[in-house]
Amino acid sequence: MLFKIALKNLLGARLRTFLNVLVTAFSFFLILFMSAMYNGMLEHAKQVTMDTEIAGGAYWHPEYDPLDPMTFEEAHSALPGVLQSLVDQKKAFPVLVSQASIYPGGRIMPAIMKGIPPDQNIVNMPTDALAGHDDIAIPVLIGKGMASNTKLNVGDSFTIRWLDTDRTYDADEGTVVHIMDTENFKLDMGHIWIPLEKAQTMLAMEEEATYVTYEKGLPSVQDKNDWIPRDINYLVQDMEAIIAADKPGAQIMYIILLALAAMGIFNAQVLSIFHRGREIGTLMAIGMTRPRVVGLFTLEGGLNAVLAAVATLIFFGPVLWYFGVYGIPLPIDYTEMGMIVAKRLIPVYTIGLVVSTTILVSIIVLIVSYLPSRRIARMKPTDALRGKAVA
Repeated sequence: MLFKIALKNLLGARLRTFLNVLVTAFSFFLILFMSAMYNGMLEHAKQVTMDTEIAGGAYWHPEYDPLDPMTFEEAHSALPGVLQSLVDQKKAFPVLVSQASIYPGGRIMPAIMKGIPPDQNIVNMPTDALAGHDDIAIPVLIGKGMASNTKLNVGDSFTIRWLDTDRTYDADEGTVVHIMDTENFKLDMGHIWIPLEKAQTMLAMEEEATYVTYEKGLPSVQDKNDWIPRDINYLVQDMEAIIAADKPGAQIMYIILLALAAMGIFNAQVLSIFHRGREIGTLMAIGMTRPRVVGLFTLEGGLNAVLAAVATLIFFGPVLWYFGVYGIPLPIDYTEMGMIVAKRLIPVYTIGLVVSTTILVSIIVLIVSYLPSRRIARMKPTDALRGKAVA
């Protein structure tokens, strides 16, 4: 009964209802879209990181800290038996990490030198380009960003200097054999990749490694000594932190949009109570209790949220679908800014996102619909009939 009356009154308002629903639907759309953009950024970063760097996860030497190059000197040892077994079965591969200095074009630059097996196929890196260069002292694989910074091309040679495990400096000539195009800046910026056996020989760290990357779907192993397991959630937490740091700006915009929609509905409710004083008095005079009258007006306001959800689906649904399928081209390359962001970003809509956004908008609309309706509870039917409803 109340629902039919509320819906009839709401549809009878026409232009006022249309404007309220349109503003609320636009807010709904933008909140959904922006949240999906952040989800898409995070999902893409996870996927790229898994595909190119960590696959199913990694085991780190206990001294290894990728953010502190000073730890590299001590972060190496022979693999525990269970990890060596995975490597022998081609279910994992070791990486040896060391600091180095390179001299491209006569300039000195610090670099992170990593030894990796050329025949690994667990992560999507062109490491096979490092194989078959017996005539080259140190074959080197670098990324496009590193090539741009060092102004190196395929075939160029430069000096590499390193400190071995006996704390003796040595140097030799490296030659760029391949330049890879990767979205994962952590493989590119400041990195040079060389064959694992070559790195072990150069550093006098035979059969040693800094971390082991294993293939997807492999369960966690026991008896790994003090080597530390790192899963995908841990290894992408830096990206999550960057995205989380950017969210407050978007949340301020959400608040502004919701405030605009809420003010429109609040104003509409106040005007409705003012203009419909006699109707309110009549309803109370014929026996409708004050709580039911308050419920009627709150329900009318709350139906704005339902109509806004329908309007979002009708008017903005095709837009959401289009971007969800074809993505959004970004104007700049965020890789140079240290972020793994696709050049064409695809928003990710989840059921949780849609449900939580719907609940949030509905709760706000119900609150701003209820607040002005409370004064009905203090009205007398005789005053309402005389037009003193909102005096």
